[in-house]
Amino acid sequence: MSTQAGADLRLGMTTRPVRPRRTLWGDVWHRLRRNGPAMAGLTIIILMYLTAILAPLIAPYEYDKIDLEQVRAGPSPQHLMGTDELGRDVFSRIVWAARSAAFVSITVTGFGLALGIFFGVLSGYLGGRVDMLIMRLGDVLFAFPGLLFVFFIAATIRPGLIAWVKAIGLRDLARSGYVDYLVVIIALSLVGWPGLARLIRGQLLSLKKRDYVLAAQAIGVPTWRIMLRHLLPNAMPPVIVAVSGGIGGIILSEATLSFLGIGLQPPNPSWGAMLYQYYGYWRTELWPLLFIPAAVLVAIVLAFNFVGDGLNEALNPQLD
Repeated sequence: MSTQAGADLRLGMTTRPVRPRRTLWGDVWHRLRRNGPAMAGLTIIILMYLTAILAPLIAPYEYDKIDLEQVRAGPSPQHLMGTDELGRDVFSRIVWAARSAAFVSITVTGFGLALGIFFGVLSGYLGGRVDMLIMRLGDVLFAFPGLLFVFFIAATIRPGLIAWVKAIGLRDLARSGYVDYLVVIIALSLVGWPGLARLIRGQLLSLKKRDYVLAAQAIGVPTWRIMLRHLLPNAMPPVIVAVSGGIGGIILSEATLSFLGIGLQPPNPSWGAMLYQYYGYWRTELWPLLFIPAAVLVAIVLAFNFVGDGLNEALNPQLD
């Protein structure tokens, strides 16, 4: 055997195939999929949003369709989960309520995240009076109990918003129930942004002294570019964890507002409104009507919490 062949043989025996290096998010997904509760929660979340998107195809009836000949009927091939006191199909209302929950969760998260990022970046990077002003505003909002403050905002703005919509000639819009969604979105967005802003501010305070940021400042990179290109992407992992876990709280808050009568009003479909309408059934043979929306709501909230915990572990390898 020649010397070159022997060297090649020894090299082949000692080397191993090189695996392609995973990206950051590829590594996060690899760690996340090993977390059983997180993957179960992710499956439930995907099913909820698919149900929301495909609600017209999944629900056999419209959410407000009344059938007075099938009032308080039990489960049957025509009505899988029975009907309520107005003959409305409970399964259809559960499905359509998923669309309400999905719409509210996405819009509130979007508005709250936009406000939190905007004020958090300004506060953390600029500092000084800007930081003091934004943080004192956040302290004022934190001084009130979160859910009670949401109740106050929703109950306060609702009459004025309905009156304003009617004043500009949109009476049909006021009667359609879309104003209810607007009230819930405004109330939850105004209360949700201070926590995100404070989290982003804390991340930026630790990042803006890093060498790569100081180097960018030294060569004259504009402030807005440093914020968007260097600071914000590196501050996002804990924000993603907070948002993923907080969406369940948004859905629960919407259901609570609807249960108390200051959120989505009938006939708009909402799991909270269904709990209010069906809570009197618990002593009758229709008691499952109360527990069906409650079980769905609990499953959704737990799913988001599991995914949030899983992302926290996946984005923080030190927790292993």
